[in-house]
Amino acid sequence: MAVCSVCGKKKVSGNNVSHANNRTKRVFMPNLQRVKIQTAHGIRRSYICTRCLRSGKVKKVV
Repeated sequence: MAVCSVCGKKKVSGNNVSHANNRTKRVFMPNLQRVKIQTAHGIRRSYICTRCLRSGKVKKVV
């Protein structure tokens, strides 16, 4: 599974909790997009979470 190259966000495990309080394992997946970004070394393709894209932490290349 990919990881956000800006903030390091990755999948996290937790529990599904039913009304009867039964607990089963589940995984929370981040919303990662594979986009072209501008870096100091030029243009490259990497996985970026939508929170980093929306907040403007990376420069997206069109």
